Amino acid sequence: MASKKPVIGILTYGRGDVAVENFLYDDYYASPSQYVDAVRRAGGLPVLLPPNEADLSDWIALVDGFVFTGGTDIDPTLYGGDPNHPNLLKVSRERDDTEMELIRRVMEDGAIPALFICRGMQLLNVFYGGDLHEHIPDVQNPDIHRGDDGFWTVQPVDVDRGSKLFEVMGTDHVKTYSGHHQGVKTVADGLVVSAVAPDGIVEGLEVAGHPYSLAVQWHPEVSAADDPSQQKLFDGLVGAAQK
Repeated sequence: MASKKPVIGILTYGRGDVAVENFLYDDYYASPSQYVDAVRRAGGLPVLLPPNEADLSDWIALVDGFVFTGGTDIDPTLYGGDPNHPNLLKVSRERDDTEMELIRRVMEDGAIPALFICRGMQLLNVFYGGDLHEHIPDVQNPDIHRGDDGFWTVQPVDVDRGSKLFEVMGTDHVKTYSGHHQGVKTVADGLVVSAVAPDGIVEGLEVAGHPYSLAVQWHPEVSAADDPSQQKLFDGLVGAAQK
């Protein structure tokens, strides 16, 4: 009998966060397909998890590991930021509230593996009491984290050789797909910096003492099909979930 594939829950965008051209429906819970592809290549069974679930105990019972995905900005009121910042994107409190509670459940359990990507890393830092730069260009010029069109760019990241992130990816220097205008400002207690950009912006965090709780500011799913160092983040997640 074939062994059971680890079930990996992929957190989706909130209702209406993504515009879909279909006159039949107004709102969608959506997720970029690259997350699904990366989990499948790693040998996991991907399941999409939309926000507003009434009882997250059902998710904990169903899923062996989680991917906290990218998306829109986190509500600044959660970290003492400026809710009127002119560059703030539309927030999604349904995602914020659901995922903050899920992080609490995952960390209380202490053994459920999780991968936090871009927005996910920022939310992890906020959960532990850290804060964010509402807009990186306010503190860094030039802004190396987005392209001239405000979207994807490829930027270098240096990884701490003593980190779990290095152990998983097998390299201390990576080229990453990024497209974020926000970033970690003050690193929360309980988190360890595992990677930084050339301009000093935090690019990787880990939960101290957790067997597999890795957070990256970039988007490994975008290049995972062609870059083994990025696919290994999903391979490691599925491997930890298998255990």
